[in-house]
Amino acid sequence: MFRAHWWAAVAAVARQVGDLEVAEDAVQEACAAALAQWPADGVPESPRGWLIAAARHKALDRVRRERRRAGKEAEAVREEAPPHPAGGWAAGTDDELALIFTCCHPALDPAARVGLTLRAVCGLTTAEIAAAFLVPEPTMAQRLVRAKRKIRQAGIAFSLPAPADLPGRLSAVLRVVYLVFTEGHLATRGAALIRGELCDQAIRLARALNALLPGEPEVTGLLALLLLTDARRDARLTLDGEPVLLADQDRGRWDRAMIREGEALVEQALRRNRPGPYQIQAAIAACHSGVATPMVAANRAVAVAMSEGPAAGLVILDTVGADPRLARWPQLHIARAELLRRLGRRADAIAAYQTAIALEPPAPERAYLARRMREW
Repeated sequence: MFRAHWWAAVAAVARQVGDLEVAEDAVQEACAAALAQWPADGVPESPRGWLIAAARHKALDRVRRERRRAGKEAEAVREEAPPHPAGGWAAGTDDELALIFTCCHPALDPAARVGLTLRAVCGLTTAEIAAAFLVPEPTMAQRLVRAKRKIRQAGIAFSLPAPADLPGRLSAVLRVVYLVFTEGHLATRGAALIRGELCDQAIRLARALNALLPGEPEVTGLLALLLLTDARRDARLTLDGEPVLLADQDRGRWDRAMIREGEALVEQALRRNRPGPYQIQAAIAACHSGVATPMVAANRAVAVAMSEGPAAGLVILDTVGADPRLARWPQLHIARAELLRRLGRRADAIAAYQTAIALEPPAPERAYLARRMREW
């Protein structure tokens, strides 16, 4: 419950008092109070609302005691909102997004953004973050203190970026989540190659962002990429902890549920027709997660066509196209049609488009293929 509601509580209090450190301390005190009261009184109907209200009260007490920000107490009281209802992200969406955008603000040192996000958004302790990055706890504590001080001294607001600034700022947020996962998937330090706890935290963050920003295809693409990559976790190491190459991995040990979810997310993101690097990486990962050799060869044909010309790529596609496993794969026929089109072989290209349409790809893709034939 602490993990589930930490982000929302810190975000709500930070917005009202304008100080991340005060907000974190207040939420920690509220959690300690919950541990003392809930066993006797029972869990409240809205645990999140209870924590936010208790933390807000404790934060205002601290502001009042320290008298550090003139007028901040009155401002916080004026802005006080009713507790968030239990469950879901809708009620606190703006606060939660504002917190993660603040932690990933471009004015902060890139190295500090990851640790600050794990602390303020994920609720990890300083000791846990230090252990994850193999640095002494005092070193990590100083890094986090400097980042929080920078937010306070630079007057960085706990608010969402303006709509015009969102694309540029969102890329920094996604980069932090990606870096957290990368350090878990392929650790740069320490004896272990994989650090599962960091992979899990990154996927949790990506899921939350995708729920908060469902219309952003790069957010969906990042979640898909992490799921498709992490689905191979159990097959990536030998019993002795040594890496296993992709071609040698036991695919029976891959998490098929994660792969199915990741593939569905890739399709969902790409249908929005706003491709980006995370979507492209996710699409490649989906290819690796599907049919083994023939599909990889078919995707290689597209790369060869880009570097050596459409005729060279078509030779590869025609070779792998004889594999019955790919006969009902619309993308193979679409790729053939595009290469034939580039070669000026109109009748053959139209036939390939028609074959792809007959295999009933998603409706938007069928409409695209019909338009391609009309444009000739």
